[in-house]
Amino acid sequence: MSNEWDAETLFDVFERADARRILALTSVEELSAQALADRCDTSEATIYRRLDVLQDHDLVVEHERVDEDGNHFKTYATNLDEVCFQLRDGGFTIDVTYRRDLVDDDL
Repeated sequence: MSNEWDAETLFDVFERADARRILALTSVEELSAQALADRCDTSEATIYRRLDVLQDHDLVVEHERVDEDGNHFKTYATNLDEVCFQLRDGGFTIDVTYRRDLVDDDL
């Protein structure tokens, strides 16, 4: 993880409806930025900005794919499994659980 989790950071990331939508959609299947833009009904530029933030926090991973014509493109899948907030002694504790595959699909 490139950024440390704290309550403010996590709330900022999950504040955006399109970021939450990206996580939900990519939890079902890997999608390209164009497919995400279509399904979220927003611009690709916005999708790429959200993907950058989500990648900075290891919430999505990028995969390189090749179509039938040999063209390379990127797809995205979520790494997030669970986020748990607890309020204790006047502060938050946060536990982020990531999906981890034991076998790499790209091998």
